Amino acid sequence: MKKKNLLFATVAIGVGVVLYRKKKSKSVTHTPQAIESVDLSKYLGQWYEIARLPNYFQDRASYNTSAHYALNPDQTIAVTNRCIDKKGRNKTAKGTAFVQNKGNSQLKVSFLPKCLQWLPCTKGDYWVLRLDEDYQTALIGDGQHKYLWLLARTPEISEETRQSFLDTAIEQGYDLSSLIVGEHR
Repeated sequence: MKKKNLLFATVAIGVGVVLYRKKKSKSVTHTPQAIESVDLSKYLGQWYEIARLPNYFQDRASYNTSAHYALNPDQTIAVTNRCIDKKGRNKTAKGTAFVQNKGNSQLKVSFLPKCLQWLPCTKGDYWVLRLDEDYQTALIGDGQHKYLWLLARTPEISEETRQSFLDTAIEQGYDLSSLIVGEHR
């Protein structure tokens, strides 16, 4: 009797693992695709976080999250991210973005000091997945469906625009079940 139970448990666990992997592989079937090109002169400036996926470097309870992008003399992009954390403290993170493709739609961003930015594996993907023609709303992600931000030039956007951009994220293979909606006070 014990052997039958052990065999049954082993088979059940095996089937569960196979089904889990199959489900996981179906949900992410392709690498996200960045748009063809971005006019950096139009993209630079102030952006507000409308929504994002959770990540290890942003407090879930932070609010008034924004990003400012400016062109450096060496053609890299200065990144200044700001928010207020759950304890009410102003937080600022400064980094540098490096363009990775001819269309300026794939970048790598590092928040390390310049003297350490040469180290491998210290830059994260910043891919523009969708951008409206007026450069007012942008969907930003990475190549592994791990990071996602919905940004806008204003702290609030219409529900129709928000849903349209989030639908693009779903089409790109992102799981939005843990989406955090940005709060601006």
